[in-house]
Amino acid sequence: MRILQLCHKPPLPAKDGGCIAMNNLTQGLLKQGHEVKVLAMSTPKHSFSEHELSAEYCQKTAFETVSVDTKINYFLAAKSIILNQSYYVNRFFSKDFSNKLIQVLKSQSFDLIQLESIFAAPYIPVIKQYSTAKILLRAHNIEHKIWERLAKQQSSLLKKFAFSILAKKLKRFELSVFSQIDGYMTISEQDYDYFHEQFPNTSGTVIAFGIDPTDYAEEDYIPSENPQLFHLGSLDWKPNMEGVDWFLNEVWEEMHAKFPQLTFTIAGRHIPSKLKTLQLPNVIILGEVADAQEFMHSKDIMIVPILSGSGVRVKIIEGMALGKTIITTSIGAEGLEIENGKHLIIADNKEDFIHAVEKCIKTPDICKIIGENARNFVVLYHNNDLIINKMVGFYADILKEE
Repeated sequence: MRILQLCHKPPLPAKDGGCIAMNNLTQGLLKQGHEVKVLAMSTPKHSFSEHELSAEYCQKTAFETVSVDTKINYFLAAKSIILNQSYYVNRFFSKDFSNKLIQVLKSQSFDLIQLESIFAAPYIPVIKQYSTAKILLRAHNIEHKIWERLAKQQSSLLKKFAFSILAKKLKRFELSVFSQIDGYMTISEQDYDYFHEQFPNTSGTVIAFGIDPTDYAEEDYIPSENPQLFHLGSLDWKPNMEGVDWFLNEVWEEMHAKFPQLTFTIAGRHIPSKLKTLQLPNVIILGEVADAQEFMHSKDIMIVPILSGSGVRVKIIEGMALGKTIITTSIGAEGLEIENGKHLIIADNKEDFIHAVEKCIKTPDICKIIGENARNFVVLYHNNDLIINKMVGFYADILKEE
């Protein structure tokens, strides 16, 4: 099959969950002998540098990128308000990217064009004008639900109102996309159920986030009386920052008082200045790490206090693949068919988090057992080769449809 993968950010370097998900899909398709061209946006938040990509990758994917300025433009934002449109999505539309897409579609023929998230959806009219390829949406999240949940978490009435308006417009756009596509894929069962209920006649399926288990070396677990807690994730993603804020403000003081030997290390890209200057006992602000796996191997218990968001948390799957014990919320565990206490530990409030950590300290063998179960779960349900097989089967079904 000949596939054009339209990405709202460069898949490489794979510095966050979305990039990892896009690149793993690309690599899986190439491994099976399919032709994949990657056309990506380079934005201020996710910029592209040629030296970060191998010549082999560029050759295999015929990789091209176009700079798209997604910084807030107040004139365009005001125009979107007047036209009752979602500026959150509209800022990803660029005449330069559109022209490059037209050039690609005029010069090459594709069987399928895959939109990586709704932020590539503004280009659907261009695709329909210049190509007869089937159009598929890969929904990494239900985007409007992220903002609905964020709105509910706000104490400021002004922020609550602003986030609610953003969510409402985003929902209108997100759902409008489904009348323009030939099929869709979600990363979680919950997201599929939502879209299927809304659009029962649109072909869809669940294509989970996949990894190559051999890329994640499992190390022998060594029990510790003083396990080191850690959080790893990009802190310019609002659900991550919101969760870390909550954990530090609502949980850490009491947890530290009860277990003064514990340390909590926060690592990830785009650490805000308020965290860099934070002075809390035994809290270490590390920032971006050169090797995420090496960092995770050096710690014991992964804390993922997600209070909002949608889809699947890629870092949780990676942590599970490394045999880590993970303590997260019900929202953090969404999209994973896990068993609480077997594959990870779910904690939805301060008391739950403290109790979960206490359990790991008092019975350290639990961490070994949960880590082993987590690793086995990922190998069984998130093996990229098996997931790509399912996706290619879905592609074939879409191509058969009139």
